[in-house]
Amino acid sequence: MTATDFVRLTRISAEPLDVTEAEAAVSGPQHGATVVFTGKVRNHDGGREVSALHYSAHPEAERFLRQVCEQVARSHGLPMAAVHRVGELAIGDLAVVAVAAAAHRAEAFAACAELVEHIKHEVPIWKRQLFSDGLSEWVNACG
Repeated sequence: MTATDFVRLTRISAEPLDVTEAEAAVSGPQHGATVVFTGKVRNHDGGREVSALHYSAHPEAERFLRQVCEQVARSHGLPMAAVHRVGELAIGDLAVVAVAAAAHRAEAFAACAELVEHIKHEVPIWKRQLFSDGLSEWVNACG
């Protein structure tokens, strides 16, 4: 099998994310461990109160997302899934879901953690943080 065979789901979406869909994409009877990471919009950053976020993505962001999933899948030999939200998000909304499945938990945890780091640093997605004081700032979520 190639790394492409292990990448079961990658998507950039303006719609709310479905954790169940991402988990189901990698599940199988041979996997005793499925690690799901969910990144949610929090209400603070750097001591400031955040009221909402807006994510924007490069037109090729989904291709980059697939590439990082393939890279991690190749390195670990495990099925992977990742979806990232764009648009306006409220506090508590899911911004990213990353999933890895393996026979044992240690492998799944390591692969999922590596996938999240690659997404953060290599996928061209930016966020604009809106603060409760009316100010905002752009943050390059991939670097």
